[in-house]
Amino acid sequence: MSREVSGSFCKKRTKELLISWRALQNVPRQPDKSFLVLFFKKELLFALFLLWASPAFAFRIFVSNEKDNTITVLDGATLKITATVPVGARPRGIVLSQDGRQLYICTSDADHIEVLDLASLKVTRVLPSNPDPEYMALSHDGKTLYVANEDNSQVSVLDVAEGRITSEIPVGVEPEGMAVSPDDKVVICTSETTSMTHFIDVATHTVDASVLVGTRPRFAVFTKDGSRIWVSSEVAGTVAVIDAATHKVLHTVTFSLPEVPTAAIQAVGINLTEDGRYAFVDLGPANRVAVVDPKTFEVEKYLLVGQRVWHGAFSPDQKFLYTANGISNDMSVVDVDALEVTQSVPVGQAPWGVVVAQ
Repeated sequence: MSREVSGSFCKKRTKELLISWRALQNVPRQPDKSFLVLFFKKELLFALFLLWASPAFAFRIFVSNEKDNTITVLDGATLKITATVPVGARPRGIVLSQDGRQLYICTSDADHIEVLDLASLKVTRVLPSNPDPEYMALSHDGKTLYVANEDNSQVSVLDVAEGRITSEIPVGVEPEGMAVSPDDKVVICTSETTSMTHFIDVATHTVDASVLVGTRPRFAVFTKDGSRIWVSSEVAGTVAVIDAATHKVLHTVTFSLPEVPTAAIQAVGINLTEDGRYAFVDLGPANRVAVVDPKTFEVEKYLLVGQRVWHGAFSPDQKFLYTANGISNDMSVVDVDALEVTQSVPVGQAPWGVVVAQ
């Protein structure tokens, strides 16, 4: 069986074999029991091997480095750098394709989107964009990229297969944060200078609503059920939690660190765990990641990471969070269960975005 066998299948098969093995131990000794024991031992070992070799345990980490124009590739198991890939000028936002075979890269100063083939680690396509693409979001069918173009206050709608821009949507000044709702009906765009969160109707490519949030909103993410959007505001140092249906701000999360100047607490990237336990908020030059309880909106802990933390990504099992630290030129590794930073790994110059691919 190939390495493409799913981790969930392997786990299920291993569990079944363990149950059968325990049952076999209670069977009175019989002439053919030794054969059954040998059979289950071999089957169990094979299933465990597949579980180890499955994509759930084999992954890579990709970090965009905006100063040296590279993508750092790290082995997820060893955290060793396996490749450094040259790309276009000032790579920032990076997004994985739906099939996990390609990485879309906002090369901001080159004014286009590059497509990195993850098998060959070569840039195989260059997709058009309007000026200064900083961040983007991919539709769940993998067919459409929504690109925030900071310099012309528009969102470009990009048909991936055809490699062309099909629509340009006017939004506020300096758009950056992008997110697509779980049902693919709404796209969120944050505009930094306007301090707005825009709700874009996917069917009409028009802005249906704009919600005022804290100064300089940088990032947006939907909750798993699509009912809320978390929006970070860099200068305000806050996170707005918005009701997706009513477009009302339900709560504003604030942060306080006695040892850090208030101006240095700048909320940027946000990562929500799938089980709803935690929201990890990257606090920029505060050099901290805040751990927030999504139910109470209280900060449970502040984690000291590298300097000028931008964005993060979870490991496939969500046991670890990896953050890009733009000034210290490294990636911090956070143990999600222990809520501790376990390691710092050097990457390229001015790391900005992180993506994990199996």
